[in-house]
Amino acid sequence: MAQLKPHAHVVMQKAAQRGTMVTEGDSGTMLVNRLYERKPWWLIAQALIDSSAWVLSVLFAYMLRYSVLLSNGSVFDIIHPASLTMTATLAVVLHLVVGLAGVKIYNGVYSYGSFDESWRAGAAALSAGAALTAFSFVDELLGLPHIPHSVPAIAAAFSLIMMAGARMAKRVYTERGAVRELTGEPVIVYGAGFIGGMVMDSMLHDEEAKLRPVAVFDDDQLKAGTKFHGISVITTYRELEQVIRESGTRKILVTISDMSEDYFESFCNRMRKLKVEVQRISSANARLMGERLITASDNDLMRVIRGEINYDIDRDILRSYLHGKRVLVTGAGGSIGSELCRQISEFEPETLMMLDHDETLLMETKVSITHESSLDDDRIILADIREGDNLLEIFRDRRPEVVFHAAALKHVSALEAYPQEAWKTNSLGTLNVLRAAEAVGVKTFVNVSTDKAADPKTALGQSKRVAERLTAYFGEKTGNTYVSVRFGNVFGSRGSIKPLFTKQILSGGPITLTDKRATRYFMLITDACLLVMLAGAIGRPGEVMVLDMGQPVKILDVAKAMRQAYERYDVEIKEIGLRKGEKLDEALFGGTEKLVPSEENRYISRSSAPALDPDELDYELWIQNYREHSGYERHGLERAPDPRTLADAQTF
Repeated sequence: MAQLKPHAHVVMQKAAQRGTMVTEGDSGTMLVNRLYERKPWWLIAQALIDSSAWVLSVLFAYMLRYSVLLSNGSVFDIIHPASLTMTATLAVVLHLVVGLAGVKIYNGVYSYGSFDESWRAGAAALSAGAALTAFSFVDELLGLPHIPHSVPAIAAAFSLIMMAGARMAKRVYTERGAVRELTGEPVIVYGAGFIGGMVMDSMLHDEEAKLRPVAVFDDDQLKAGTKFHGISVITTYRELEQVIRESGTRKILVTISDMSEDYFESFCNRMRKLKVEVQRISSANARLMGERLITASDNDLMRVIRGEINYDIDRDILRSYLHGKRVLVTGAGGSIGSELCRQISEFEPETLMMLDHDETLLMETKVSITHESSLDDDRIILADIREGDNLLEIFRDRRPEVVFHAAALKHVSALEAYPQEAWKTNSLGTLNVLRAAEAVGVKTFVNVSTDKAADPKTALGQSKRVAERLTAYFGEKTGNTYVSVRFGNVFGSRGSIKPLFTKQILSGGPITLTDKRATRYFMLITDACLLVMLAGAIGRPGEVMVLDMGQPVKILDVAKAMRQAYERYDVEIKEIGLRKGEKLDEALFGGTEKLVPSEENRYISRSSAPALDPDELDYELWIQNYREHSGYERHGLERAPDPRTLADAQTF
């Protein structure tokens, strides 16, 4: 969910005291589903109003029963005061008991005058009348003054009329007499229906509202010239464009929930030409200001973007080598590392050690698993994998049996600018972890790699390819399960396109993509971590395990799907051109690599990487190789365009 701006917390606190629901967006705070105010004195007043209605109704019922209205005598000349008093008292007590304990209309739960509160008040009145009628047949047997059998029914009918009148008066006052001074950003509401009414009520009555309705647009010609919540209704596009010009409106809120996607997108395109932002309010609780919650989960989005894949992983295989073992995860504060820690903890290892150089991220990971924030226990290891001697000392002290190596630098553009950092962390850092693991006899070592290590043409890919080859060397040397796992983009992880596109959408765009033809592999972070753990169970020394991520997906399709999820068709999608060293398409394995499907799971295959002796590592040779292959055309890939052509970027 989007985070609230600092001032919104104050608004929420005040609104909570008033009984108002709050939503927050880019342009400010908006109160969407406004509830009527609940003050103790008003709840008491409601009970007094209904009690008074019963007293008057009982009096009128007796007068009608004995035709007092047609005589010249006093009411008490004909009606026994004790009977009248007892009837009124019983009616009030019965109604209040049912209202408080039964239908709860005096507890502040329902808005006075709302539909829910009104029918409950009616039910309380009828219940009191029915009980009073039953009592009228036994009152004399109890030695009490008699209540005429017809009086309770007549009184109940009168009380219903009076209570309804009081509630109607309250609603008229609330809806017509309490409209705030209309200030704020001018908006037009599209749709004069139920949801539109909720939105209008919010903007017209709440002092915290930042929007000012100037017109209501509806394509029902029968509503032409009418008023909706006191605001004029227009029904033609000519009128709509005139209001936009005259009022300076730059925002339209569509409140029609069943509007087709094609029509909505067409309307957005038409309004875009007038430089008007269009947002859809699909329910009374939807965000009005742009920072709305995506109801679709990552699973739902992936199902739309790539299709659903059931990896069907046997969890007993994972438990067989994780349960009761000392497990260490490097990069435990990152997206992959933290999710690995959460999933590994479910298999009850003897000790789960979380290693990272960022103490804040370590704390977040620990809180997500143990709900504790302290970092001064044996599970937390604050260290940098670049420092080999310190790492070796840690391993000798903690004696891990299983290691998942997820620590890495992964941002392509940053490492293109600073390739030496990729070498230091992804290559030499991995070597430090491997040496420490070998020194203490680690039996299972899983190196988390990337599809960019296949035919690498970036500093990231080259450095991770070295890490794969080093892992293969130590696997062959030790004879233990030292394997690498290679997969593509993890949907929703830090630095991936989902948070990037989300930020661009919420800021009003544009969504930027390198090339409309560019494709990438995607998988969910939960699936990726399960397959990483599976590789540790079924991998063989020195292997590179490659995960099946389904068919590659166009980045353009991802952008469109997310724009649709946010219902922000007004946000542009702009093509900016491939960056240096960036591939048009990704490959999970190199041109000379052979892939063999595993017997254990059809979604994970075996490949290999040529072992690299650490003694042969040489930065000068590595950087030379990187420069020679940077931007290298392979598998139909194209070079990045000249930056001078970026001014001609296309939009979609």
